[in-house]
Amino acid sequence: MTASHLPRPALGKNFREDRAPDARETARSLQRWAIVLAGGDGVRLRGLTRLICGDDRPKQFCPLLSEYTLLEGARQRAERSIRPEQILFAVTKAHQDYYLPDLARHPCHRIVQPCNRGTAPPILYSLLHIAQIDPDAIVAVLPCDHYYSDENAFTLALESSFEIAVMRSRSVVLLGARPNGPEVEYGWIEVGAAVHGELFEVHGFHEKPPLHVAEHLFKSGGLWNTFVMVGHVDAFLRMSWAAAPGLVEVFQPTVSGSRCKSETRIPESLYDWVSPMDFSRQVLSLGARHLVTLRLGDMEWHDLGDPDRVVSTLLARNEELPPWASRWQAARRGVAGSAPLSNSAVA
Repeated sequence: MTASHLPRPALGKNFREDRAPDARETARSLQRWAIVLAGGDGVRLRGLTRLICGDDRPKQFCPLLSEYTLLEGARQRAERSIRPEQILFAVTKAHQDYYLPDLARHPCHRIVQPCNRGTAPPILYSLLHIAQIDPDAIVAVLPCDHYYSDENAFTLALESSFEIAVMRSRSVVLLGARPNGPEVEYGWIEVGAAVHGELFEVHGFHEKPPLHVAEHLFKSGGLWNTFVMVGHVDAFLRMSWAAAPGLVEVFQPTVSGSRCKSETRIPESLYDWVSPMDFSRQVLSLGARHLVTLRLGDMEWHDLGDPDRVVSTLLARNEELPPWASRWQAARRGVAGSAPLSNSAVA
């Protein structure tokens, strides 16, 4: 599927500010877009976010690791490589009171879905929106619930991914983290032959595998799937069309790309026809031949999907813990005077 060509936007300020960019570098920065995924409900962390913020906000709107919310951290991370006005935030209508304080004052575009239907619908709708504006776009998909021990090293890896995507316009680059053990709660990338340096072919995926499979993948050089992806918008759409043609057919006639608006709302009537769909399981896993994986450097990466993982990440940083951390640990231990949280609160 190839979007019809539209006029190119005028040149703007390049994201690098330490020197004057040349024309070629500026043009490349204008090709760069990002989709920040911030529409999840955060059910598994609800007990923790309730303890920290006093309400049931999803984790991306909570300051788990610093004074900033995870969403604000993701915005800053994206802006190191992509122009702010070319960053799309996929959010959910019911979370408006939480995402507007972080996003309303920044030059970005919000793709608002009526409800959470998994990762595939907002990614695909956002891709179609970008294709309408810039059919030559190189797009990064960035989850907002991640921790990287070395943010500068992550930015270098993202820069490399953009360069690879320019040279390999029919491939999508998937960032893979070096595992430190046979983790069964993460998705794994089964790595194939080396392409060049830290770039490898992808043979397949294993989502939350049983222990014996995770042990085999760990020993054989498998990588954790960070779900950070970079590719030409057409490469993403071709892969999505092959895996989910019905979803593309439902969305495509309703998409109207615009730089002028700060927000695009996906019609509620569309989601009446959309079933929950996971992009990793139902698109990436079927399109492995279109993927390559870039192995991240020597850094810690965590998907902050579990309360105890959040606390262990804080402990590993050897920094002063926020006040809520001791309250959480006390509640988990059932210390006198602190009501223990039920399993249902953190499931």
